[in-house]
Amino acid sequence: MHCVIIGNGISGITAAREIRKKSDYEITVISKETEHFFSRTALMYIYMGHMKYEHTKPYEDWFWEKNRINLVFEEVSSVDFKRKELKLSSNKSMLYDKLILACGSIPNKFGWKGQDAIGVQGLYSYQDLESLEERSDKIKTAVIVGGGLIGIELAEMLNSRGKNVVMLVREDSFWDNVLPSQESLMINEHIAEHHIDLRLASELDEILTNSANEVTGIKTKAGEEIACEFVGLTVGVRPNIDFLKNTDLEIDRGIVINEFFETNIPDVYSIGDCAQHSKPPSGRRPLEQIWYTGKIMGETLASVLTGNKKAYNPGVFFNSAKFLDIEYQTYGTVLAKRQEGVSSFFWKHPKEHILVTIHYNASDKKLVGINTFGIRMRHEVWKKWLENEQTITYALEHLHEANFDPEFYKTHEESILSKYNMENMTDLKSTKRNKTFFGKLFS
Repeated sequence: MHCVIIGNGISGITAAREIRKKSDYEITVISKETEHFFSRTALMYIYMGHMKYEHTKPYEDWFWEKNRINLVFEEVSSVDFKRKELKLSSNKSMLYDKLILACGSIPNKFGWKGQDAIGVQGLYSYQDLESLEERSDKIKTAVIVGGGLIGIELAEMLNSRGKNVVMLVREDSFWDNVLPSQESLMINEHIAEHHIDLRLASELDEILTNSANEVTGIKTKAGEEIACEFVGLTVGVRPNIDFLKNTDLEIDRGIVINEFFETNIPDVYSIGDCAQHSKPPSGRRPLEQIWYTGKIMGETLASVLTGNKKAYNPGVFFNSAKFLDIEYQTYGTVLAKRQEGVSSFFWKHPKEHILVTIHYNASDKKLVGINTFGIRMRHEVWKKWLENEQTITYALEHLHEANFDPEFYKTHEESILSKYNMENMTDLKSTKRNKTFFGKLFS
C-alpha cells in the first residue's frame, strides 16, 4: 500500500506520522515549499530575529528516514485519477494507492490593479518570507491591506524593523466582524500604542507602480494616495487547488469531502486548509483553516485509513493568537454580535490590556464560549467545562482551575468575581484553597 500525501503542513505531516504509527504502509510526502516540515506560525519570529529557520523544524532531519517517511521536494503539476498517477514538475511520475490532498492555502487577491507588482505579496509560505526579506532593505513605508491575524502579524514584523506601517481595514474597528466591540476597540488602542497607523473604514482601490513594475504607493477608494515600497495583502486565504481544476474531482470553494475526508473519487482524500466539508459538524464552517483543526483532521484520517473508520469530530472550537503584546484565546462560540437568547459578561482590567468576555445562555446560564486577552487559560479545562455544559457561575467559582501557571501569573479572579456579583446581585465565591507552598514562598 503506497499512501501519497501532497502537502507537508500540519495536516499532511500529522497524517503521515499517525499512519506510520498504525501501519506498515509505504508513505511519501510531496511538497514544493520546503524539504522538511516547519512550524508555519513561527515565520514571523524568523523575520524578527527571534529564531532561525532550523529552530522551527519540530523534528530533526534524520527523523523522516528513520521512520520510513519518504520526502519529495517537488511540485505536483497534475493528477491522473483514473491511472492513480501524479505528474511532477521534473516530468517524473509517481503512482499511488491512496492519495491525501493536503495542499494548504494561498493568499487572496481580488483583481486590484497592480496586485502582481514587485513588492506586493501575502504572508503564508516560506517563499513569502524569503520575498519579504529580499525586499526589506528598500522598504521605508509598508501598507497592509486587511486586518485579522495575518495582517497584525505582518504589521508587527515590519514594525520590529523600524518600518512605517499603515494598515487599511475595511471595517469600522479592527476585526469587528469576529470580535465583540469592546475587544475590538482595545486592539485598536494597542495597535496605536505601537505607532502603527490604523486606517479604519478604508479600502484599497489600486496599487500604484513605476515603469519597472515596482510598487510606489496605493490609492484608497476615498481617493487618498499613500506612498510606499511594500504592500501586504492579508485579506484572507483560499484553497491551493488550481492544479486540480478541470479534473473529475468535485471542487467548490475547496475540495468537497464527507465526514471521513473522502472525496467523490475512490481512494482520494482531503484534509486541512484545502478541504471543504459537505456536511460540517454543528456550529463549524465548511472551510476551517486553523492549525488545531488541521492537526485533528490528520489524526482522524490516519485512523480511517488504518481500519478505524470514525467520523471527523473537532469538538469544542478553540483558537489562539497574539495581537502584538496581547495573547488571545477563544473557546466555544463568542460572536461579534450575540445570538438571541445569549447573555454576555465582560470584565476588563482598569489600566492594562487584559479582559474576559463570557457568553452564556440566558435561560439556564450554561456556557456558550469565552474570549480572553492577556490571561492565559488551560485548554483542557475550558474544553471540559463546555463539553459538560457547565454554567457561568460554576466557571467563575472554579476560575483558578483554568488559569495557566497561577503561581507565576496574575489571575484577577477576585476582581472578575466581584464584577459579576455586583452586576447580577449574587454572592459567588472562589473555591480556591489556601496558597500552596510556592504561593506562600513568592507572596
